[in-house]
Amino acid sequence: MNANLYDEPREGSATLLHNVVYCSRISAGTTQADVQAIVATARRYNSAHGITGLLVFGSDIFFQWLEGPKADVVKLMHNIRQDGRHNTVVELAVNEEVRERVFPTWDMELVQPDDIREVLQDAIRDAKAAVSAKALRELLQKVEEADLT
Repeated sequence: MNANLYDEPREGSATLLHNVVYCSRISAGTTQADVQAIVATARRYNSAHGITGLLVFGSDIFFQWLEGPKADVVKLMHNIRQDGRHNTVVELAVNEEVRERVFPTWDMELVQPDDIREVLQDAIRDAKAAVSAKALRELLQKVEEADLT
């Protein structure tokens, strides 16, 4: 893995983070073991490609925040759309900007639906950039509208 992929943008840096928030429904026949396999694969893939984020799974819905180099995030989204365990992939937000990572140490963290509100509220409180806090507030609003519990 290239250690520079996780470097935070520095003042005057042109480093961009591409961010995608999406949701999808689990396909019929997908088991809890399949969900655990998704997480294990995501951790390996994301670590190797400088992608960080979180995955929430509940009520047969995946809800995911991804951030990293644009080419790698775009390729990952293509892979997710082709994955038979996902159905009806809907991108809720896509942006690209110079900012700190919201989840810098999470190559992919599976968060239980009951815990997502607390995780997002903590991330909002800890966000250094106003744009990150705004994106997290919007994500929290989408989670509350989706009622994943």
